[in-house]
Order: sequence, then C-alpha cells, then structure tokens
Amino acid sequence: MPRSLHCVLFDTSSQTFGEETVPTVLRIGPYRFHFYSDERNEPPHIHVRTGDNECKFWLDPIILAKNRGIPAHRLNEIASLVFQNQNFLMEKYHEYHNR
Repeated sequence: MPRSLHCVLFDTSSQTFGEETVPTVLRIGPYRFHFYSDERNEPPHIHVRTGDNECKFWLDPIILAKNRGIPAHRLNEIASLVFQNQNFLMEKYHEYHNR
C-alpha cells in the first residue's frame, strides 16, 4: 500500500550552512528540495535532503548526479517526485539563480 506524502509547494524557509543560505523550494513527506547559492555555473539541478542524507539530480534530463547515503528504494521515490515536479523545480531554479 503506498504511503501518503504531504506536499508543500514553495516553502519560503531557508537554512544556513556556514555562511551559505539554502532556500527550500518544496517539501514532500520526509524530503526537502533545495538549492545552494554557489552553484550557478552548473546545469539546472535540485538537492534533496532527508535526515542526514542528501542527493542531487540534474533537471534536464533528470539524472542522479550525486548521492550521499540515501538507499536505492528512496532514490527511486525521489526520482519519481523530481519527474512529477520537473517544471516547477526548473522554474524555481531559474528564478533563484536569475537565469
């Protein structure tokens, strides 16, 4: 039976890591979708954090770029969420990075 995921579109909160502000653009269930401000020279992408683990997906095409500790079954779920929200995430990426 699929579990229910709570979704918040565009969460205006942000977290600070060191001197860097990390804006959250989407929360779905245990996943926080966010950007880092110092990565504007990379292709459009999204970071997804759950607990102490994090992964990064390129947004066009959607490909896993990096994974730090997220199990494969969770990565599949996250990839599906990235695919379902690709247009929204691309829009927020360009908005945030002024592209």
